[in-house]
Amino acid sequence: MNKKIFKYFLNLFPRPILIKFSYAIAPIISIYYKGNKYTDPIDGKSYRKFLPYGYGNVRNNVLAPGTLSLERHRLMWLYLQRDTNFFTSKLKVLSIAPEQCFLKRFKSLTNIDYITADLYSPIVDVKADILNLPFKDNEFDVIFCNHVLEHIEDDAKAISELYRTMKPGGWGIFQVPMRSNEKYTYEDFTITKKEDRKLHFGQYDHVRWYGLDYFKRLEKGGFQVEQVKYYQILSLEEIDKYALSRNEILPVVRKPKLVL
Repeated sequence: MNKKIFKYFLNLFPRPILIKFSYAIAPIISIYYKGNKYTDPIDGKSYRKFLPYGYGNVRNNVLAPGTLSLERHRLMWLYLQRDTNFFTSKLKVLSIAPEQCFLKRFKSLTNIDYITADLYSPIVDVKADILNLPFKDNEFDVIFCNHVLEHIEDDAKAISELYRTMKPGGWGIFQVPMRSNEKYTYEDFTITKKEDRKLHFGQYDHVRWYGLDYFKRLEKGGFQVEQVKYYQILSLEEIDKYALSRNEILPVVRKPKLVL
């Protein structure tokens, strides 16, 4: 029943409305699901189970009640916390279409200058088109652009804008929905109807399913790319405890330093 209810509301309301609504109900849901079987590493709270989530195939036990994080968010948090200088160094950070579960936490960090941008989100600092970002060249130490590029037809142009605004020596994480068992990206821009896009690409507002050639697209845009399979580093106990995916690849990109 829960799966049907969540799927109904996800498809009924536009995402900006869902974002505002979820802020209001998260504290109530968090109390109801309190327990000790699963833990969200982002806020450290534990629950008897997580919520279902998904536009097409609804997945059980993936949405943390408190932060509303998904598997990919929790994996990224662990990576940032354990393997980067994100929480300790002075950094200027850009987040395109910022994740709710990170927003307040990143804003509260005194070591980073955190700027958020998006064309439609109601919670960002700057209203901006990723195809023409209103930022200077070489401005940001770190850029997050997660689950955005699958919405953009001209993803090469978007990647070039991310590259332009990142400082030489900077880094970022650009997650996308990916079929890790497929070599090539599937896209067809003649598919425009919402129902058809949902059928072909898994969601009504997606324009492609990325394959493993996604990393080549990032490299073509100038980035050095590391395929971080962080789930291989974590123990099975941690994967179960944090309800993580066992095939999520973190695309960690770096802009080469200038050679003088």
